[in-house]
Formats: sequence, structure tokens, C-alpha cells
Amino acid sequence: MAQKKFVCSVCGYVHYGDAAPEVCPQCMQSGVFVEEKKKGIDTNSNTYTIVYSTILVVIVAVLLALVSQVLSPRQEANILLDKQKQILGALKIDYSTGNPADIYMALVNDTLTYDKQEVYVANLNGATKYVLTLSGKGLWGGIGGYLALDADKNTIYGVNFNHASETPGLGAKIVEMPFREQFEGKHIRNNAGEVVSVAVLKNGKKAEGQEQVDAISGATITCDGVHKMIATNLSEYAAFLNENVEPINTEEE
Repeated sequence: MAQKKFVCSVCGYVHYGDAAPEVCPQCMQSGVFVEEKKKGIDTNSNTYTIVYSTILVVIVAVLLALVSQVLSPRQEANILLDKQKQILGALKIDYSTGNPADIYMALVNDTLTYDKQEVYVANLNGATKYVLTLSGKGLWGGIGGYLALDADKNTIYGVNFNHASETPGLGAKIVEMPFREQFEGKHIRNNAGEVVSVAVLKNGKKAEGQEQVDAISGATITCDGVHKMIATNLSEYAAFLNENVEPINTEEE
């Protein structure tokens, strides 16, 4: 522990110790020592605490901003790559043996915009496919994905779903192939050519005026979310779906 400094107020004699002498050994005067305080910041004061905390917060904020700025391009690239993978999934493309970004760029050759809704146009072996974005709500959080249509804007070519926090083994199974494959070949229009979506119903239930797939057993709320998500998002793509579409021929042969 550092010793204190005491100075005689009469002759200037300096004494170091825990306490001042009663009598100055130089001028022999008693009660004349004064403790000399160290010059500097009082670390016990409220002002010091506030200033220190403010400086610390500013330094941390600057460091976080710098880290975010450095990592931002990588994060954006990862988000884009994940999006490309999901679109390829809806197009039933296996990208495991190649570079997903390169495969995506080779197949998806255009992006159309209708009422702020984006449509990704792909070419698979000379056949046009349209990919629409899906977003909705499941049991515990957001769900989403992509739906690929044939050039007739009616037949579902493939779907790819994702979720943030659905129940493992139940609602989370919307991402698995057995559920997704049910949508392939289904039609989103009724016999009158109106967009009515595809129903997701419990096994045994029947939809009126639209095609359907079986819901996942034990995941009613999540499947209801998928049902509503597809119907809602298709209605938002109405400008695209109803553009240059030939009427469906309902006459019997």
C-alpha cells in the first residue's frame, strides 16, 4: 500500500508514512503537518463513474459497428446463397454436387416484378418455370418458402418450405420431401380458371372446388399455416397469375 505524504506547514519538512508525526523533527513544532493529496482523478466520484461508463459504451458501440460493417457483405452473401438454394429446391434441382450459386445463375435467367412481388423465371431443359415467394405464420413462428409453377401458371412443379421454430417431428416435417411431393402436379385453379390455391387438409377431409394435399398428422396449426400462406400469397400474385393466361377448356370431349 502506498504511503501518505505529510508536509510541515512551518518549515516544509516532508514525512512519508501512514500518519504524521506529532512533532516536526526539523522545526520541533507540534501539530503542523498537513497531508498532501495526490493530484489526479477521484475514481470514487459520481462524475468519474458517469464519464467512464459513457466512454466505455461509445467504444463498444464503435467496435460493434466496425464488426458489423466488416461482416455485412459476408452475411448478405450467405442470405443470398440460402435464397438461391431454396429456389433450386422448389425447382427440384440437386445442387449437392456443384456450386449452388453457379447452378442458380445458369437456370434462373430473369426476375419479374408485379405489384412489388418478385417472380423468378427459370428455364429447365427448354421449359419455363415461374417461382413465387411464400411467407406466413406457423405454430411457433414464421414459415415460408417458394412455389414453382409450370408455364401454364396453373400446375405446381415443386415447392420448398422453411420454418423458424416449428415442432421437431411434427410441424417441422413441412420441409421434408414426403409432404412437399404431394403438391407436385396439383393445380392452383378451379375448372373455371379462377385461382383458388391448393388446400392442406387432414386425411379424410374434402375440399370444395379445389385440389388438396394431406396435412401432417399432429401438426394441425402448422399445416393450417401452410394452407393460409399459399392461398394468401397466390392472391398477392394475382397481377402475374392472371396476365396472358389462356382460358381453361372445361368442355367434355
